[in-house]
Amino acid sequence: MDKTVVVTVEDRVKHGLYGKVLRKTSKLKVHDEDNTAGVGDRVQIMETRPLSATKRWRLVQVVEKAK
Repeated sequence: MDKTVVVTVEDRVKHGLYGKVLRKTSKLKVHDEDNTAGVGDRVQIMETRPLSATKRWRLVQVVEKAK
């Protein structure tokens, strides 16, 4: 997948009945025009028009490089 990265987005939701805070993760395919993001990087993404069948997000910037 050239110019595409898979990003894991973590969201915290509260259970409706019991009130426990749960972590919900989702994997998104993100368009990376310059192939700048690497494994373990923290990135900022934005929603955009559909770029392919499953790609609807675009990379804005790499916030923190992996160590």
